[in-house]
Amino acid sequence: MRIAGLDIGTTGCKLTVFDEEGRELDKSYRDYPVKRNVSGHEIDVTALMEGVYAVIGEMAGKYPDIGGIGVTSFGETFVMTDEKGTPLAPAMLYTDPRGREECAELVERKGLEKIARITGVTAHEMYGLPKILWRKKHDPEVYGKTKHIFQMEDYVVFSLTGNAQIDYSLATRSLAFDINALSWSDEMLDAAGVDKALFSKPVPSGTDAGVISAYVAKKTGLSVNTHIVSISQDQVAACVGAGAFEGRTAVDGAGTVQCLTPVFDGMPDVAKMMPGKYVIVPHVIPGKYVTYAFSYTGGALMQWCTSNLAKKEKELGASEHVSVNEYLEREYAANREKLGLDPDGPSGMLTLPHFAGAATPYMDTGSKGAILGLTTDSRVSDIYRSCMEGVTYEMYLNYKNVVKAGAKPEMIHATGGGAHSAVWMQMKADMLGLPVTALSTVDAGTVGSAMLTGVAIGVFKSLDEAASKMVERKRTYEPRSDYHSKYLEAYEKYEKLYDAVRGLM
Repeated sequence: MRIAGLDIGTTGCKLTVFDEEGRELDKSYRDYPVKRNVSGHEIDVTALMEGVYAVIGEMAGKYPDIGGIGVTSFGETFVMTDEKGTPLAPAMLYTDPRGREECAELVERKGLEKIARITGVTAHEMYGLPKILWRKKHDPEVYGKTKHIFQMEDYVVFSLTGNAQIDYSLATRSLAFDINALSWSDEMLDAAGVDKALFSKPVPSGTDAGVISAYVAKKTGLSVNTHIVSISQDQVAACVGAGAFEGRTAVDGAGTVQCLTPVFDGMPDVAKMMPGKYVIVPHVIPGKYVTYAFSYTGGALMQWCTSNLAKKEKELGASEHVSVNEYLEREYAANREKLGLDPDGPSGMLTLPHFAGAATPYMDTGSKGAILGLTTDSRVSDIYRSCMEGVTYEMYLNYKNVVKAGAKPEMIHATGGGAHSAVWMQMKADMLGLPVTALSTVDAGTVGSAMLTGVAIGVFKSLDEAASKMVERKRTYEPRSDYHSKYLEAYEKYEKLYDAVRGLM
């Protein structure tokens, strides 16, 4: 029997199939359009579901014995539907600017700290409830016809099974979920004037939603006995896929976005989490929680550098059969050695990696990127190295904050494309002063989804068994105390960079 993980992203969905031993067999991907303009950011969930049916159909044609599919998705975005799940309006994305006034109204009614203590998040218009209020105020006809309000995970689960359930971690992204009681908050919904009955039933991550409908079986070619499992928000699934089940292990999601996900062994102190805008999200393991400490540009900044500045280096790398990233790392080291300088220590340049705005702890979409320390001798490889350092300094800034809030990581598990860079992994180990283990898994979210699915339908007896089969450690980078000291000296300068640049830009 096969198991599969379905990852619903903002621009596309992916289904990855694994065998009963946890080995990846195949995957399928489809994208769908996102509409962004000044007035709103929306996604057509009908097109999203057609993408879901397409990836399932492609894999079912090859692996008809798929016994279970776990569904994970991005957060915040919601859609209003009728009783049957037919969308009444496009889904409002988390980046949609609407809902700012409504969020301010909620804060005025309940207070910022009270909302955080109830929901585990600092009130912001990115979350679902302020946007639901906007729809209620500005589009009362749609709101009046609404019978369900779904986020993407529970919308897909409902479409496949007819069962309206949402896992705890995704429910927290609504600003309407009580993080303490693990249920919809009557207090928040009463303040908003929104009916609790519109929302899906909250369930623990990894809860079986039942088998697919006869319609879905016919449309996709899956067996009518295929189970659908509600997994989690994508970052929580990635935490599972990285084998982070307790507070001693944090996850470095070294992808397009740089995300540090520490695990808390108990409820974090809300007052200590609020200053950095850090959220409190239930882990899949009862009594444990995670938070997201992230930068909008992780690998995205490396991509910007290689795409816009390293065109010649990309050609030279191809001629040597290495990636442009590896070519730039090699060139930087060689140039430093020629100058009699240490290739492993700080470059002497500083890059503020806010090329797409600042995430935690600032949550400042207006912040801009900056590169300081350029001279006429600066090469593309120097800029590339400084960009790597900037992302790492920002990671350390977040790391220090979550430790103050009670996180106690002793090691880091790294996933994503950035985990393939030995240079970057060693830099992070040196900067944080913690061992960093690079995992073979690039897409930890899909792996985590499949692990939880395997447990839900009986392929694995426990998450520990699933992890023993599916979490593959590739290499551990030990921190070097002398380089840790050197990076801390450079970090003291970096720590002042945001305030210095923000006042000018």
